[in-house]
Amino acid sequence: MTTKTAAKAKKPGLYANIQAKKKRIEKGSGETMRKKGAKGAPEAGAFRQAEKTAKKK
Repeated sequence: MTTKTAAKAKKPGLYANIQAKKKRIEKGSGETMRKKGAKGAPEAGAFRQAEKTAKKK
């Protein structure tokens, strides 16, 4: 893989990360979801941006 293709490879999005964490929590990982406004929690702008880039079904 060249550096150009590696740079273009997309990471999982916000909603994919949230769903993955919910699955880990369901399996008993001991993790918890961050509360709204907590340090490190997604801001409202992140959700608006994810809405714009979401794949249409």
